[in-house]
Amino acid sequence: MSLVIRNLQRVVPIRRVPLRKKIEINLKAGEFPQPAFPDDYNLGDIFLGVEFIFQQCKEDEDYNDILTVTATHGLCHLLGFTHSTEAEWQKMHQKEKLVLDELNLRTGTSLQPLSRGLF
Repeated sequence: MSLVIRNLQRVVPIRRVPLRKKIEINLKAGEFPQPAFPDDYNLGDIFLGVEFIFQQCKEDEDYNDILTVTATHGLCHLLGFTHSTEAEWQKMHQKEKLVLDELNLRTGTSLQPLSRGLF
């Protein structure tokens, strides 16, 4: 994972060095692993170009729906899913669809995965 600091003149990438190299997990039956440090919950960052997304929306598309679908797609990438090959795409598409189907149930929308139709 890396951090990018932006200003008007230039972009400066900063690499994070892991502070904890060795993590031991001693669990008993029925226990769930708990992060030792709050930063262990951090999967990374999703950067959305909201102005670009707004410009790309067609007249019949809802901006908030497109933003939600794009954020879901980014979350799948943070979780390690990719779409470089058809097999990887199928796994990612299935995960995106699972998340968006749950959102559709709860919000009454009909969101579709961003990665649909890639292969």
